[in-house]
Amino acid sequence: MTNNIIFNYLKLSAELGKIRISVPVALTTFAGYILYKGAIDQGIILPALGIFLLASGASALNQVQEKDMDIRMHRTFRRPIPSGRITATTALAISAIFLFAGSLVLGLGVGWLPLVIGLFTFAWYNGIYTYLKRFTAFALVPGSVAGALPPLVGWTAAGGLLSHPSVIMIAFFFFIGQIPHFWLIMLKYGKEYEMAGFPSITAIFTPTQIKRLTFTWIAATSVSAMLLPFFCIIQSTWGRWILTVLALALVLSFSMLIGNRREELKVKASFVRINIFYLLLMILMCVDRLV
Repeated sequence: MTNNIIFNYLKLSAELGKIRISVPVALTTFAGYILYKGAIDQGIILPALGIFLLASGASALNQVQEKDMDIRMHRTFRRPIPSGRITATTALAISAIFLFAGSLVLGLGVGWLPLVIGLFTFAWYNGIYTYLKRFTAFALVPGSVAGALPPLVGWTAAGGLLSHPSVIMIAFFFFIGQIPHFWLIMLKYGKEYEMAGFPSITAIFTPTQIKRLTFTWIAATSVSAMLLPFFCIIQSTWGRWILTVLALALVLSFSMLIGNRREELKVKASFVRINIFYLLLMILMCVDRLV
């Protein structure tokens, strides 16, 4: 019985921490470390682990903050708190454990600067982005800062300076890429957000306009990727060719957003395409730096 209780809480903690999101966030920290260090060593483990724990804590706290909204949306009513599988108080405690553990890992195992960046990211996500979502349909634009900061943790953990142009460009690249995800979500779930009480761009723009805006942000993501070599990221000839192919493929794969075809956009498949693009770009950046 005790084992079942423990397993249940671990499962709920994984749901609250949105592991499928926290792991990619940790991977961006991994990439930041390699891009400065030019090597993979044991020093990469603690910064990635610390950010994974802080990202999990931020996701758990976000679900506590938005529990009243989540219960009104079909997309989120099955989450642990609105479904009644866990109380908001217990979820808050789990968030605090994630936060404490992540802070301990970064503070004692990595250094004060990665810790400060990590805690700032946590505070920005839950204190700025989550708060602004209740008042503006464009909250994700400032909120995307939270997605740009984890690579800085890896970079500084490896000994890099925050003022270096390369890491600023890396942060900008990850910042831009957060926004198309938001527009894609709104294409499918915007009306649900409206019904839940959130300001939504579906109340401001038509579906056609949202598609065009989504394509604009995707094109901006592609352009920001093409700028990486100008900041000493991806310096090999073969790496630049692969980068060009990936950037063009991303734009072409979303060209239906600005066409006259009326086919329904498959949001899940679109998410997969963007995530694969970012994963391949991170692999390319790291391999180019290592070889």
